[in-house]
Amino acid sequence: MMEAWPTVAWVLLMTNVADLLKTVQSRDFSLTDIILLHPSTTPHPGGFKCFTCEDAADNYECNRWAPDVYCPKDARYCSVRHVMDNHGDSVSVTKRCVALKDCLFTGCADVPDDGHQMCSSCCEGNICNVLVPRNASNSVFSSTSPLSSSSRGFLPATQNFFTITFMGFFTAGHF
Repeated sequence: MMEAWPTVAWVLLMTNVADLLKTVQSRDFSLTDIILLHPSTTPHPGGFKCFTCEDAADNYECNRWAPDVYCPKDARYCSVRHVMDNHGDSVSVTKRCVALKDCLFTGCADVPDDGHQMCSSCCEGNICNVLVPRNASNSVFSSTSPLSSSSRGFLPATQNFFTITFMGFFTAGHF
């Protein structure tokens, strides 16, 4: 009867080790991670944060090590530049705070020197650049406010129509 206990203990230990080996680290941020990054106070009115990194190996590494700082006053958007190899695997990810002029050319393009593809996108809002663009359908410029400086501006539905139409021409190669 006493000899069975070491066997039972060994089986329980091996079960726990097997469970630990099955655990896989998530490569994306969860909603909880994003909520923890939301600012409670801002250094200037309308202040916000973007994920920021320079030539990170992939999206997870960029978001994981992104410094928790506010964007400068003149930056209103978050930008992402994602370079992928010919299999769609990440080569580099660059994210930063940018001004409107840096968001005028979004979409995907082939990099002729090394066979890679580069996709870029811009968005407006606090830490809105969580994900990376992988194709033309998500390599877009998304804005929550009118782009014109006039007081009239476009209605949101009209603005979205123009933004989608405008981006469709660029991604389809009409310009």
